[in-house]
Amino acid sequence: MIGVFDSGLGGLSVLAAIARALPQADLLYLADSAHLPYGPKSDDFIRARVLAIGQHLATLGCDTIVVACNTATVAAVHALREQLPSTQVIGVEPGIKPAAATSNTHRIAVLATESTARSDGLARLIREHAGAVSVHIEACPGWATQVETLHLDEAGFAAQVNAKISALLDAGADRLVLGCTHYTFLAPLLTPLLAGRAELIDVADAVARQVVRLTDGRAHGSGRLSLLATANPQRLQAALSALNLSWLLPRLDGEARLAIIPA
Repeated sequence: MIGVFDSGLGGLSVLAAIARALPQADLLYLADSAHLPYGPKSDDFIRARVLAIGQHLATLGCDTIVVACNTATVAAVHALREQLPSTQVIGVEPGIKPAAATSNTHRIAVLATESTARSDGLARLIREHAGAVSVHIEACPGWATQVETLHLDEAGFAAQVNAKISALLDAGADRLVLGCTHYTFLAPLLTPLLAGRAELIDVADAVARQVVRLTDGRAHGSGRLSLLATANPQRLQAALSALNLSWLLPRLDGEARLAIIPA
């Protein structure tokens, strides 16, 4: 079974990509909704949650675990691999490499949570893959939380997003890297602002391809999907329809359930 987790709803974008790539795989999604968002929290706190959740998923029978959160990946994916050496652990990193490789203006921007924006992991990716490309890191406080509310068309939030994106485009960025899995669900809001001047870089499909490679394409099962949340599991299930993922509903093996995972 493949386990996928995030602080909340953002990792559903990665779950959906995996479900499309491996329609017969048994999937389990866990939202740590009792502790969202991860972005403003300390690395020590995030690391403790990742290790606790990873152990919980392994106990439930997940032999592949996807850390579907950029913030959690940069803070703790290496520690989780050390804790679970017999489990395939896959993280999510911002798409610096494809953005830098395809930029025509040699200017890219990374939209990220506060934690990811200040992380050594992001700095390492930029050093390794950006080369002579200019990289602007734009922290986006509150964006992940806005996705969690499922109110993505609020005028005030739309104006805030417009201001940030306009400034980045005016500075010459032609690739905008989505540095948080929540931001995938903002694409309907972001794309019209680009007006052909830039492209969004998302890595959900790339993560799904990595899952296929590491499972050798043999992630077979009955195609069932289990949903767990550390708070408000009903809201997690309702989010599938609200985020245009209702095609996953027939795969559910029952109602979303509450997960008790002490730190």
